[in-house]
This record gives sequence, structure tokens and C-alpha cells, in this order.
Amino acid sequence: MKLSIYQVDAFAKAVFQGNPAAVIPLKQWLADDVLQQIAQENNLSETAFFIQYDQSVELRWFTPAEEVDLCGHATLATAHVLFEHLAFPHQKISFITKSGELIVEKSESGLSMNFPATMPQICKPPQALVDGLNGTKTFKELADFDYFIVLDSEQAIKDLQPNFTSWNKLDRRGVIVTAKGENTDFVSRCFYPILNVEEDPVTGSAHCLLAPYWAKELQKTTLIGKQLSTRSGEVHCQLLGNRVVLTGQCVDYLKGEITL
Repeated sequence: MKLSIYQVDAFAKAVFQGNPAAVIPLKQWLADDVLQQIAQENNLSETAFFIQYDQSVELRWFTPAEEVDLCGHATLATAHVLFEHLAFPHQKISFITKSGELIVEKSESGLSMNFPATMPQICKPPQALVDGLNGTKTFKELADFDYFIVLDSEQAIKDLQPNFTSWNKLDRRGVIVTAKGENTDFVSRCFYPILNVEEDPVTGSAHCLLAPYWAKELQKTTLIGKQLSTRSGEVHCQLLGNRVVLTGQCVDYLKGEITL
């Protein structure tokens, strides 16, 4: 069996920027263990698998360790492949996923994803979360599907060196750290050691928490966030009630073929 594979840099304007994802079109679903082995072999933060139907596209995401319920950058990369390589005939794609229907459409500034917005809630931090901050003392902690930590400056975000041994003991998917930005509305870094992704370059799903939090803090509904990983990338966010529109661009890195 041979499968096409695309590797796309999402939330990027040039190669070697943003967050790379593998995208693999399927005619029918393979066994879950085979999908997981492919993702492990790719060794990227996410591999997206999809099946295109007449009116919708069924989409699943796998890290090297496990399947996940939501992934923004791999959704953006999948939309890019459908529009640019597979002649998707409409301006809008309806993805059917474990997190419900996700809409991606072409816009003037790139591809826009309509995702559910989630306001993180104040929580009592587990000791492993605090220990993983490696001595950082000034912070506010919240949680939802990830732990969400607000630091007091952009420089504190840049300087953070997490203790991953501690964060590997956490009971949530990962840790988002964020602060008000100096040249953008907010900055962030995202860590997922439990999923074998110590630091993710640009995390779309994290902005489902980041956008509503900073919209409330800054009293504005249109924001620009910058993720301060080594590769870095910007995410344009618009809060629309209980939904958030995340906009970014994609760049092709490679197209190839998998032999199974």
C-alpha cells in the first residue's frame, strides 16, 4: 500500500517557520495502531489523517504518543493541502472531528479556522506544576484542557526553563505559559511532555484558551498572539462569542509517498 504524505509548515510565511505537520489523505480508515505507528515514524508534533466525503472531511490527529481531540496547526495544514493540492472546490471546509465540526475557510490574510473558545478557570496548582516552573515565583494559574499560567512579562516567558520531569507527572495534556506582549497583544509558549512534545512551536488549540483570556484582560476582540518558540509564529485571533477565529498561513515543505 502506498499513501501520499505532505509536510506543511503551518502559521508560517516561509519554510522553517511556524509548526510542521504531516498530512495524509486516506480512502478508508486504517487500524488505529497503524495510524499511531505512522505518526511515531514521522516524529512530528502532529500527523493529520483525513477522508474527504461529498460535503465534509473527517479528520483525526495523532502525536507520536497518542491520538488527540483537537489540533489547530495540523487542521490548518490539512486545509492547505485540500485547497492547494487536491482542488477542494469550495471556499469553506467542514471538518468532522472528535471536537465537533470545525470550519476552515480562505480569507484575505490566509486560512481562518473557527474553533470553540474556552475561558480557562482559576485552579489550585498541583505541586508538580509549580515545581516545573523552576523557581518562577510570580504567576497566576488557571486550567482547562491544559494548565494555563500567566507570568508578569514577555521576558519571563522567554527566560522560562521548565523542569519537564515535574511536568511529566501532570494530569492534563500540557502547560501553556503566557504574558502580555511588548509588540503583540500577548505572547505564549506551550509544552506537552506527556505527549512526547516538550515544546510545541505554534499551537492553534492553545489559542482557544489564549484568545478569550486576553480578550477579557485587554477589552478587545481582535488580537495578535506570538508564540515564542525557537521557530516562532503569529496567530491572528478574533473572538466571536463562544467561538474564536484563528488565522494563519501555510508553506509546503515536502510531498512524498509512504510504503506500507
